Amino acid sequence: MSRYAFASAAVVLTTLLTGCGLSPQALQPEPRFSGQVVAVGQGQKVTVLVSDARSSAVIGTRGGVYAESSLITVDKSTFLPRLQAETDAAVRMMGFTPTAQGIDNAQLTLKLTELSYKAVEKSPLVKEAQLHASYTLEVKNGARRYNGRYAATLNQGYAKAPNEQTNNKWVSQVLSEGLQRAFKDPAVGQLLAQ
Repeated sequence: MSRYAFASAAVVLTTLLTGCGLSPQALQPEPRFSGQVVAVGQGQKVTVLVSDARSSAVIGTRGGVYAESSLITVDKSTFLPRLQAETDAAVRMMGFTPTAQGIDNAQLTLKLTELSYKAVEKSPLVKEAQLHASYTLEVKNGARRYNGRYAATLNQGYAKAPNEQTNNKWVSQVLSEGLQRAFKDPAVGQLLAQ
């Protein structure tokens, strides 16, 4: 084999290998609360706690031949401040005053318990990203307690592997949808108002 033919074969092989592999992505989603809630409070203080209860920052892979090297991660430091701000905003919309601490206040605790991303091959040309988010929400007011679990899913088809900006958008959407569901639960505001 001539030196030129060998070099050409190496370029083709490199192109094929890089075409099959996908790079990892570290996402920075921005969940938003945009739902409507009933204002049942009268300015009472509510201690609002928001946390990430997931065991790992890895939410899935981008797929491809080398899926183990195309991890998608969402570190809690990238989205918890936004999630806290949006939760505080929802509590304000319900007519309460969110605060970070207070022994005698009613308390609302929101935890992200699951966030996943799965790349599924529907056909050789069509793939689908399947996203899922789950929250638990606990309300305490005196001796009374209420617990709820709220989930959201998002399925997005694609032909070309989504870039980081697109995946940020999709993860933000599924996190936001779960947040809307939590605060659409009328039992949350009712218990806080008692």
